Amino acid sequence: MLKVAVTGGLACGKTSVCRVLAEYGACVVDADKLVHNLLSHDKAIGKKVIALLGAHVLVKGKLDRGEIARAVFSDAEKLISLESILHPALKEKIEDIYISCTKACPPPPFFVVEIPLLYEAHFDHFYDIVVAVVADENLCRSRFTAKTGCSAEEYDKRMLRQMPVTQKANLADYVLLNNGDMGLLEKNTIKLIKELSSQ
Repeated sequence: MLKVAVTGGLACGKTSVCRVLAEYGACVVDADKLVHNLLSHDKAIGKKVIALLGAHVLVKGKLDRGEIARAVFSDAEKLISLESILHPALKEKIEDIYISCTKACPPPPFFVVEIPLLYEAHFDHFYDIVVAVVADENLCRSRFTAKTGCSAEEYDKRMLRQMPVTQKANLADYVLLNNGDMGLLEKNTIKLIKELSSQ
């Protein structure tokens, strides 16, 4: 079972690619959702986050991702400290899910993880194949603002903490360009699936 990482910048189309992979039988994991679950349900991690950022990140007794984001995106040291708390737990969770997938009968053809900070978290060695989904920056910015309601400045601030998309593309095994419509992205993803299936 090939281990495939799908990475890229904000609003580039990673989730759409993973949806197509899932439709073709892949076991798909969303790293961002795993992080959300860790923040919501792992009490030990919650205590560490509160100790790092302060009680203001709690809203109605629960960790608030918006408050966490506001606390770290303008403070590089706090962001690094937060990632040092979250990334090891995330890696362990992904590996546990992979082991569970291998025990399925029959196992899925691919184990796919949508993981924006693949290289930043130094987790690329776990995967057999890395797919970078890329798109024009202005297009990604407009998609991001339309989807989230956040400002273009927020997009730029968040992208500053990521490796440049061009660098991710250079490091990846495959690159999917998503400057067109969804139909074209789906078509190119299916081509990728056929190529991966032949390996």
